[in-house]
Amino acid sequence: MIARPAAVFDSGVGGLSVAREIRHALPSEHLLYFADTAFCPYGDRTLHEVRARTLSAARHLESRGAKALVVACNTASGAALELLRETLSIPVIGLEPALKPAVAASRNGRVGVMATSGTVRSDRFRRLVENYAGDRHVVAQPCPGLADMVEDGLLEGDALAARLDELTEPLRAAGVDTVVLGCTHYVFVRDAIARALGPGVELVDSGPAIARQTRRVLAERGMLEEAGEGSIRFLTTGDPRDVGPVMERLWGAPLVAEHVDVPTAELPEAWRTPPPAAAAR
Repeated sequence: MIARPAAVFDSGVGGLSVAREIRHALPSEHLLYFADTAFCPYGDRTLHEVRARTLSAARHLESRGAKALVVACNTASGAALELLRETLSIPVIGLEPALKPAVAASRNGRVGVMATSGTVRSDRFRRLVENYAGDRHVVAQPCPGLADMVEDGLLEGDALAARLDELTEPLRAAGVDTVVLGCTHYVFVRDAIARALGPGVELVDSGPAIARQTRRVLAERGMLEEAGEGSIRFLTTGDPRDVGPVMERLWGAPLVAEHVDVPTAELPEAWRTPPPAAAAR
């Protein structure tokens, strides 16, 4: 009988970069990857929508026997990490932009953060800057549309280069020497981002740190698999005929993506937010 899996959740395929790090660090673990492709990207959705979809996915994974949940999505972590920890009975490991190591690595004190609009406007990101930026200058750059390009499998070419040139212009103008990849999708276009930023700029992402944290959490609870060969299953709320080939390309090995229907959850009263029209009045 296969042991209980550790679940990895993202709005789409970007979290595969985190699943890859976990698979490398914990080769005996059984993983269950969930891509909420039908609602991707989360970065441009309302706070209420992101919380509701994140809770839906988390409850679905818990119902399938997940022993822990890795939220491999900065936007979802920023919006709903505390909600998940309050609601679920399994440990929840969140993701946040790797600002602390980036600040430590910067030579000139100017650090860029490339992230979704949702991550940049989140309270969690604001607290991250307050806690770790110190006297360093942090330039937060929202990157609308970039995650979509990765979801579509557009990992190279002139259209990607033109979009990245536009998105990185404020970072180049600010003279940053270190840039945080604040969305798991961006790891898959790391080389293209490096070319757009130019030489001498160090890129930092959270994947390796999340893999180490996952090991610690599982080990502390006596749930770490340390023998035998692990496995991974792929779930998507999208069409596997469309999502599967992109997943396979990013994962670097043949895979089968399974479609799941996951209704949107009703949020607990304390976690609801008013619709935008009501909030504006």
